[in-house]
Amino acid sequence: MRKITVMSKPGCHLCEVAMEIVQRVVGAHVAVLIEEVDITQDQELMEKYREDIPVVLVDGEEKFRHVVDPDKLAQLFYDEQGEKLLGF
Repeated sequence: MRKITVMSKPGCHLCEVAMEIVQRVVGAHVAVLIEEVDITQDQELMEKYREDIPVVLVDGEEKFRHVVDPDKLAQLFYDEQGEKLLGF
């Protein structure tokens, strides 16, 4: 199963928007694990992402920072023909 990780912290409006986009564009159509990680709970993550959230990783690879492009996110989950979201 594919995995989307959203690096965020409490009170981050952009993080809330990123999670909404991930859930609407991919989560509602594809079997995918969506995880939100609070960077304030891990010193290493806090140092790495302090002012650069949200960060969205797909299968462990960074794909978006600050803003999530819904179209580009969806393209990461298209079938080989690029015609439809996998599982939709």
